[in-house]
Amino acid sequence: MKENKYDDPRFFQKYSQMSRSQRGLAGALEWETLKKLLPDFKNKRVLDLGCGYGWHCIYAMEQGASSVVGVDISQNMLAVAKEKTPFPQVEYRCCAMEDVAFPEESFDVILSSLAFHYVADYENLIKKIYRMLKFGGELIFTVEHPVFTANGPQDWYYNEKGEILHFPVDNYFYEGKRAAVFLGEKVTKYHRTLTTYLNTLLANGFVIQHIVEPMPPEHMMDLPGMKEEMRRPMMLIVSARKITER
Repeated sequence: MKENKYDDPRFFQKYSQMSRSQRGLAGALEWETLKKLLPDFKNKRVLDLGCGYGWHCIYAMEQGASSVVGVDISQNMLAVAKEKTPFPQVEYRCCAMEDVAFPEESFDVILSSLAFHYVADYENLIKKIYRMLKFGGELIFTVEHPVFTANGPQDWYYNEKGEILHFPVDNYFYEGKRAAVFLGEKVTKYHRTLTTYLNTLLANGFVIQHIVEPMPPEHMMDLPGMKEEMRRPMMLIVSARKITER
């Protein structure tokens, strides 16, 4: 059974209070970096895996996409997405991203934001994405950085005064399930190394275009906790293209 914390009322209420939930893309520290890596959406068919509130679906349509499909396992997420989305060309489907089934070459662009670290079988997902993308199509995804996911609890080490000492990185090469804590709740995530993230793409018909570890933008540095985000990478952005020849 795939975990769906977002349909838990208490967890979803906490998530709805986050900056990225209330302010949309402008409230996400990685957005300014990610936006520069996105392809031209004009007349493109787009799939968003783990679409959440639908912010990226809406953005793709605003940039001229011909159609967008947003997939998410959470009914709560999709209810908000449908309410916020003014474009009839956007279709939302309730489904785990591992279970999506579209014909070959259905999409020009496939996006995913902070969702692949919830997937146990990353390689199988990449194989499926390869089939669904047209030749020359692009995959752009963000995940929690392997440095961030290596040690399950994902919290700093503190001194006796509660001051941050450092961020622990442990068991890095032991890939697999982690019992993480997000918004004060226990959540299952899957750690994999940077090598696995990238070489899986290369081994399955992709060329890598960009690898970026986003830093908080200058205008966010005064927000609580943002200065600490400069002490270790929290996220990873990868852009890849499906090779154009069989």
